[in-house]
Amino acid sequence: MMRIDAHQHFWKLSENLNDWPTADLPSIYRDFMPEDIREHLHKHGIEKTVVVQAAPSPEETEFLLDLAARTDFIGGVVGWLDLSSEQFPAQLATFKNNPKFVGIRPMLQNLEDDRWILRDDVKRSISLLVEYDIPLDLLIFPRHLPYIIELLTEYPTLRAVIDHCAKPAIGQRQWTPWADLMAEIASFESVMCKISGLVTEADHRSWKIDDFKPYIHHLIKCFGTDRIMFGSDWPVCLLAAQYDEVVEIVLENLTDEMTVKDMNSLFGGNAQKFYRL
Repeated sequence: MMRIDAHQHFWKLSENLNDWPTADLPSIYRDFMPEDIREHLHKHGIEKTVVVQAAPSPEETEFLLDLAARTDFIGGVVGWLDLSSEQFPAQLATFKNNPKFVGIRPMLQNLEDDRWILRDDVKRSISLLVEYDIPLDLLIFPRHLPYIIELLTEYPTLRAVIDHCAKPAIGQRQWTPWADLMAEIASFESVMCKISGLVTEADHRSWKIDDFKPYIHHLIKCFGTDRIMFGSDWPVCLLAAQYDEVVEIVLENLTDEMTVKDMNSLFGGNAQKFYRL
């Protein structure tokens, strides 16, 4: 089965497409392009990646799609379009014809209105995603989960994935209400969860492997092994850990019951199925 890193980013600062990262983050304030990750993928036997937008602009999505057309290991691009825009239907019609375009991600964590995803104009665009069966990546914090539950109740067939496990504050040992809300999210069978981005929610300087165990075990219990996918969140992960360490965090915190088939699903099969790579 194909091994896939279901969540990573690229940016080129000279393109002026990204307002983040900023200069106060020296470990990631530089260009990150396909050749920078290739050796990590080779080391871990990863054949494809899903590149995810990092800026709220269609221009950045076009930049990533151009990279995908020229890079053998990029399986797909999760891009950005303004779900509240009247231009959304026309823009989506254009992007969805690109074979490397595999989904949309609104940057909900950065918006002032936590209920933004429930606005009528946004839900008109969500209806189009359901109609076209285009998946939605959800970049959220635990405080957004009640509104995502409301959205999924209205659109139970929406294919969605929770990025970075909804970012529980691991450094502060946050558990409730995150754990109960994620269990409720998992009751929607069209929803998956990315085991990604956890290390940057822990203490960047003093995290330990065991810090992540209760969170990963809970997600496996809730979603099962057929609705979770591995993502490195490279290069954002470099704020707290190297690529090898991110892989180790996941491998060392899996449940004892996981089979080879389950591992193959986590490290590729589920992403391939979800994004139809």
